[in-house]
Amino acid sequence: MVAHRTRFPVRFNELDPYDHVNHAVYVTWLEVGRVVALDDIGLGLDTLKTDGYQFVVTAIDVRFRRAATAGDVVEVVTGIATFGRASTVWRQRIERGDDVLVTADVTVGVTNAAGRPTKPPVHVMEGLRALALEDQTAT
Repeated sequence: MVAHRTRFPVRFNELDPYDHVNHAVYVTWLEVGRVVALDDIGLGLDTLKTDGYQFVVTAIDVRFRRAATAGDVVEVVTGIATFGRASTVWRQRIERGDDVLVTADVTVGVTNAAGRPTKPPVHVMEGLRALALEDQTAT
């Protein structure tokens, strides 16, 4: 797998007074990328909840490189770089055409319904493997 891609336009309400996207919005876009990727592999948050599991962000390292502005169309590129016993590291970037705007590594833990870390079942891990990055150094 190269990576999952989620594309959308910058919306006016996402701009700050300087007419570029507010830094907090990029974190929301990263979340959208992960949620859409999970939906597309059949592991939507509703399905996970029904099965008694939650994915929770435990760490996020975001690097801002360039600003998005009104009228831009951005794409969130999402893949999983590493797999642990009860967590994964998602490698993501936000692009505008050939420009990389943001890179991020997001550590996502798996918990049971009570919020305790747990090893996910085999079918969840197999599903997540569909998002495994071939080139785990590309951010």
